[in-house]
Amino acid sequence: MTRLIVAAGGGGDAIAAAMLSSALYGDDDPAVIFTYAWDRLLIDPLPGPRGAGDFTGLVRLTPSVWAITAETKPIPPAGSTLPRLAAELPHTFALLDPYEGAVGITRQLQELIDHLHPESIDLLDVGGDILARGDEPTLRSPLADALTLAAASRVSEQVLVLVTGLGLDGELSANELRPMMGLVAHTFVADDVEPINAVLEWHPSEATAMLAATARGIRGNCQIRDAGLPVPLTDEGPRVYTVALTDALSRNQLAHAITGTLTLGEAEARSRSICGFSEIDIERAKSARRDGQVLRRFAGKAVLPYFDEFEADARGRGVTHATFRHIAEALGLDNSQRGALRQLLTVERPEQYEAPLWRIVAEII
Repeated sequence: MTRLIVAAGGGGDAIAAAMLSSALYGDDDPAVIFTYAWDRLLIDPLPGPRGAGDFTGLVRLTPSVWAITAETKPIPPAGSTLPRLAAELPHTFALLDPYEGAVGITRQLQELIDHLHPESIDLLDVGGDILARGDEPTLRSPLADALTLAAASRVSEQVLVLVTGLGLDGELSANELRPMMGLVAHTFVADDVEPINAVLEWHPSEATAMLAATARGIRGNCQIRDAGLPVPLTDEGPRVYTVALTDALSRNQLAHAITGTLTLGEAEARSRSICGFSEIDIERAKSARRDGQVLRRFAGKAVLPYFDEFEADARGRGVTHATFRHIAEALGLDNSQRGALRQLLTVERPEQYEAPLWRIVAEII
């Protein structure tokens, strides 16, 4: 029995898909997870997603779809977390290549369905921006989700849209999204996080880290991203909601507009027209700024005074938790130093480590 899960936005959605597969279908039935290789600039210095031509060691699944394996390698300077995910998790990771637009993704998805004859097809989004109209001022990354939604709408009425971690991506709020939710298909609990524990120690996804935290019962306000956006951790976080495919498509104006696109560039142009921006343009601009950026060199305990300043500021704004990705960025460290920072803090102050987040103490100890 094969299950197909489309990770709507790639990145952390692929890890959530692995968690969903184990929770709903059991560890003895690994899923095929269809996902972008789109890790943003933390992992991949090249803006935008990676296509099949950006890798060596892919394994062909269908004429248009390739699988990422533990032996797959991105061609430098590109980077990707997918080979490591394939090495550490039992699922098959099929590469979603968006460079031929929504039409190309539709073809890839149809080929997978014809090849696998899956028992179920889930389209999973962590956060809920797959339901964005496109004009929300807090929207940051609508394109990836809109492309997968557009493709799914053309392929099969069997596709079930699942949304979890309402608002945990820091885009649309849970209050905005709640009226659109259908039935609760599942509520993640601590045991559901066990299969991805090791991945959460190194993967930079903040939304999935907070999803796992809420499943473990952690509550509060978590600071994320370089802007220090506070995100509420509530009882709603671990719920997995169903949404009718037709309802999602009727709301998502960008998905409607890009259904017939033949290139990623064409889809980007529609995003600029409807949403006022393309998320890949934002990555291009950020990449250009980083070229001249001087980052702090990690020097063990010497970073602690700077960290204390960070904590004091966060505490003063009512923040109770922070992601390690945000802490590293706030301290001017690059992603390669995030692991060393995590190790230092968990050794020096283990009582504040509420995996996979860091707890901000109420007062200086």
